[in-house]
Amino acid sequence: MIELTSRQLQIIEIVKKNAPITGDMIAESLRLSKPTIRADLSLLVMMGYIDAKPKVGYFPGGKSTRSLGSGYLLQETKVKDIQSVPIIIRETTSIHDAVVTLFLQDVGTLIICDGDGKLTGVASRKDFLKVTLGNPGASAMPVSMVMTRQPKLITTGPEDPVLDAAHKMIFHEVDSLPVVVPCEGEGAGGKLDVVGRLTKTSIVKLLLDIEAKG
Repeated sequence: MIELTSRQLQIIEIVKKNAPITGDMIAESLRLSKPTIRADLSLLVMMGYIDAKPKVGYFPGGKSTRSLGSGYLLQETKVKDIQSVPIIIRETTSIHDAVVTLFLQDVGTLIICDGDGKLTGVASRKDFLKVTLGNPGASAMPVSMVMTRQPKLITTGPEDPVLDAAHKMIFHEVDSLPVVVPCEGEGAGGKLDVVGRLTKTSIVKLLLDIEAKG
């Protein structure tokens, strides 16, 4: 089976959303020249992913998007489609209370915000274990002492493809990501509002749904 390139997957998505669409329009969407994508278009038509009609343009082909594989569907699915409710605590919360929240909510990572509700950090079970083992006084410390802060904080946006978020999780070896949007208004200063969280479990469920429908 031929593995489609990222550009070819983009072409399929453009055709799917904008059909009928001409080759010139596809090239313009990709900010490329038509000759550059001519071979891609020919291959996709030949394989049945798109159809071409003279003087009309390109249409989605007869081949189901399922045949593109889970990678394509993960690219097509947005983070907002599978994100869950964020578990948020304040940075002044004690480590003891944070650990209680961690287990009551059955999550691996807590999202931490300042008094205005803006993202300041995250803390995982591993972070809490590191500071509490052999240190009985640690339970009274605020979580701000152990959390991971910017610029080391890894986040995703609600409009990001799930595939991109999954790559972040794997590369940075984390189990979940805060889903954030930039704050608006004066004095925002690059601060972020938390609108959700994305977990490996949510991605696995999506993959299982794709498999079940296939």
